[in-house]
Amino acid sequence: MTITLVLVLALSVVIGLSLGVLGGGGSILTVPILVYVAGFEAKEAIAASLFVVGVTSAVSVFSHARGGRVMWRTGLIFGAAGMAGAFVGGLLGGHIPGQILLIAFAVMMVATSVAMLRGRKKKSDDGAAPVRHELPLGRVLLDGAVVGLVTGLVGAGGGFLVVPALALLGGLPMSIAVGTSLVVIAMKSFAGLAGYLTTVQLDWGITLGVTAAAIVGTLAGSKLAGRIPEAALRKAFGWFVLAMGTFVLIQQAPADMRWFIAAAVAALTAATAGICWFFISSCPLRNRSGRRSNIPSPA
Repeated sequence: MTITLVLVLALSVVIGLSLGVLGGGGSILTVPILVYVAGFEAKEAIAASLFVVGVTSAVSVFSHARGGRVMWRTGLIFGAAGMAGAFVGGLLGGHIPGQILLIAFAVMMVATSVAMLRGRKKKSDDGAAPVRHELPLGRVLLDGAVVGLVTGLVGAGGGFLVVPALALLGGLPMSIAVGTSLVVIAMKSFAGLAGYLTTVQLDWGITLGVTAAAIVGTLAGSKLAGRIPEAALRKAFGWFVLAMGTFVLIQQAPADMRWFIAAAVAALTAATAGICWFFISSCPLRNRSGRRSNIPSPA
């Protein structure tokens, strides 16, 4: 077993941890690992990531279901719409140049990292049960198809688009939104893979090895879910995804533009952090010490 293969398998465990704990982020990690460590071509890496994430999500669903964290009806409706979009995205992706797909993937990574760093606004107290209302079927089908198209095309954006959609549309608690999203991700991933397999051949040896390592990670991640502070984990992962997205974007840029892109991203990050620090009272960068003082006193 070569050092490269050992490194690929070790990193694959992190893929599973991300899916098990956050309900997303699997393909965000899988594609760069397969392209820059395993040496896959862009289209092959995207297709393989759909298989890895699909199988890993399907396995992770069972542990979440045992904990009562899956709403099957919601997941199946959203997933069915997502499968149609993902299959079309997979068909289109097979005919788009690999460099364009990787640039689109990098843009998706940066957008995902921004969403993760911003976090979610809590509409109810942690102790209050979120209100679950009927899902608007037309909106669910439309959102599912759009999310599926993005996932099938670039192999990314599944969990971090599905989880907020489920939380907003159905009023689901975060833990249930994460568990239900895994049903959707598995369905969409297999549909997108079917589209890609019409034009792409996979190295099944490495793909199955990565899948097995990711499954180990997701089983551990599902046990850790709820034990690690979600906000801290999400922000740490968000910065990591931002760094990875910037790296992929720089790698795909012309040689004379790489330093300019790196400097632009660094300047934008510094400016955003500065604006947050000086002008936003609820900025998470300086809100750690303030959180204790913001805890309401008992009536």
